[in-house]
Amino acid sequence: MDFFSNLALGFSTAASPENLLFCLIGVLLGTLIGVLPGIGATATIAMLLPITFQLEPVSSLIMLAGIYYGAQYGGSTTAILINMPGESSSAVTAIDGYQMARKGRAGAALSIAALGSFFAGTVSTFLVAVLAIPLTAVALKFGAAEYFSLMVVGLVSSIALAHGSIVKALAMVSLGLLLGLVGTDIYSGTPRFTLGIREYADGLNFVAVAVGVFGIAEILRNLEGEKTRTVLMSKVTNLWPTRDDFRRMVAPVLRGTAIGSALGILPGGGAILAAFASYTVEKRISDHPEEFGHGAIAGVAGPESANNAGAQTSFIPLLTLGIPANPVMALMVGAMIIQGIVPGPNVATEQPALFWGIIASMWIGNLMLVVLNLPLIGLWVKLLTIPYYVLFPIIMAFCSIGVYSVNSNVYDLYAVAGFGLLGYVLVKLRCEPAPLLLGFVLGPLLEENLRRAMILSRGDPMTFVTRPISAVLLLLAVAVLVVVFLPSVKAKREEVFQEED
Repeated sequence: MDFFSNLALGFSTAASPENLLFCLIGVLLGTLIGVLPGIGATATIAMLLPITFQLEPVSSLIMLAGIYYGAQYGGSTTAILINMPGESSSAVTAIDGYQMARKGRAGAALSIAALGSFFAGTVSTFLVAVLAIPLTAVALKFGAAEYFSLMVVGLVSSIALAHGSIVKALAMVSLGLLLGLVGTDIYSGTPRFTLGIREYADGLNFVAVAVGVFGIAEILRNLEGEKTRTVLMSKVTNLWPTRDDFRRMVAPVLRGTAIGSALGILPGGGAILAAFASYTVEKRISDHPEEFGHGAIAGVAGPESANNAGAQTSFIPLLTLGIPANPVMALMVGAMIIQGIVPGPNVATEQPALFWGIIASMWIGNLMLVVLNLPLIGLWVKLLTIPYYVLFPIIMAFCSIGVYSVNSNVYDLYAVAGFGLLGYVLVKLRCEPAPLLLGFVLGPLLEENLRRAMILSRGDPMTFVTRPISAVLLLLAVAVLVVVFLPSVKAKREEVFQEED
């Protein structure tokens, strides 16, 4: 009974006129940045963080969530029409979706992607709702030692699932942890690594770091590789799939939803891995594997369902444990902190309207996306013709004004510029910045729980292995590291990320 009353509370919150408006803004903006290659949900949410400071907590988080899963929808549009994924998780959709478009079936490919995404988003959101309260109840039993071990698992998983070299991913996490130490010591009150700058006594501004590493760095990278986009067609027709299309898409959609729901919970980009895992599964079990790469319906339906399911279930660790599963969720943690909300299991009990309102808004947002996206295909096609050199000055001005407006601190602008250059250098060195952001977000929490656990145990480090839950989590972290270094797993991991590139 509590489940249904909580859902009723969620829908009453999400269905208010103000929250419906921000949900609509979020999904439309998410679709837009998904359609325009080279911007991405992470950079966009980073840029919009300053605006959320002026909004109600529920409205701001509903809008940011809509941007995230809306981008998954929009990314498939460019993948199918111009063979250029708007989102990295849509890269595999381009393989068969673009081939369908070349055969004159762009409309069918777009509708298959939209319908599969809608089904997967609906089912995976239901899983979020069902698992939220049990996981929250478990999380309430966590002490400082358990939270420390859980964050170790999250950081180790982000290293294991990061693109490219594991050593580089480890270096990025370490750098993020070091940046998180800047500020005032939580127990002694002593300034650390502030370089004598009083403005950094409270630590580096999360918004400035996120906008610089993802927003500014992404702009610099796109300017370097700017090229003319050629849209396959100006008008898309025959949007509704045939009966045979429906028959061939049902099983891949179901399998993709299951795969994405499971992998989306994992830290480090489960939605991306889910899409590639779904494509691999569909190709291996297909009676006609030779069709893949030449316009196979399963090659569109499965991965699109998987990446959208993964995007939704990545909210589970955020809402129940306060632990981000990927860079976007790390930004959501930042948005919650900006609003004065402490992420974690207490959110469900202390602010049930916000907790269940976000969950209910996912159903509403997915319905908005499937209703709005297909009729607006013509508009998205026209937007693809906008040169990037027209967009980037507007984006940079928007970033600078937004970051400065949070604290009215000029040092934040210096930080944006510095971290923008750092992010660009990391891209050139093929170092993924996502683990850096996760390390930066989790670093202060990791330190706080480590020191609290040591104080409670009177300096005995064995407290982390004598407490059952903590010991199991640490063993899980060790197991992840061992598995990822196994020759067969290491080779498969390199193969997956090489295909994505």
